[in-house]
Amino acid sequence: MYAIFYKEWIKTRWYFLLAVLATLGFTGYCMLRINRVVDMKGAAHVWEVMLQRDVIFIDMLQYIPLIAGILMAIVQFVPEMQRKCLKLTLHLPYPELKMTGNMLLSGLVLLLACFATNFLLMEIYLNGVLAHELKNHILLTALTWYLAGISGYLLVAWICLEPAWKRRILNLVIAVLLLRIFFLSPTPEAYNKFLPYLLVYTLLTASFSWLSIVRFKAGKQD
Repeated sequence: MYAIFYKEWIKTRWYFLLAVLATLGFTGYCMLRINRVVDMKGAAHVWEVMLQRDVIFIDMLQYIPLIAGILMAIVQFVPEMQRKCLKLTLHLPYPELKMTGNMLLSGLVLLLACFATNFLLMEIYLNGVLAHELKNHILLTALTWYLAGISGYLLVAWICLEPAWKRRILNLVIAVLLLRIFFLSPTPEAYNKFLPYLLVYTLLTASFSWLSIVRFKAGKQD
């Protein structure tokens, strides 16, 4: 298991560092926007705008976690398929489902670590300028987008691991429809009541990759 984690780390380490820097850059820029408003008009103005106009100041981040998750899956699994390494990996004396689960888990751990740095930055800065309720208003809105990033990673991994190109196209269409659920409403905190269901929904998408592995192992190409 540790050998699998190390192998996945070797493949993804540079992208992980790039993803952390890039997502922190976007997050930091959003915090600077808030800081600029605070410097020019005061924290009270930020509170007023958030309460009266429902502005959250981090709209730029909406699709950033999704892009980060998709690219993580591509970096991790496309070389695996192109170099036909997966076939060799699946012949190791280790259960196939556990093997797949560990590969996905390694990517998820890195992705969660990346996203955690974003939330930590927002938590530290927003604590100093906003009331607890307003800070949570921003963070809970962002949480849906970060769940979309995790789901995007799992769904694109499913597409990459699928051995048949026709099925990949079908899987892509299904993935787009499933990811659309995370962006149906632009209203901040619109998904609050559904966050536990979205979390379960996101975790269930991990099982899709196992279907592709079963098809790959069976040699299905259509």
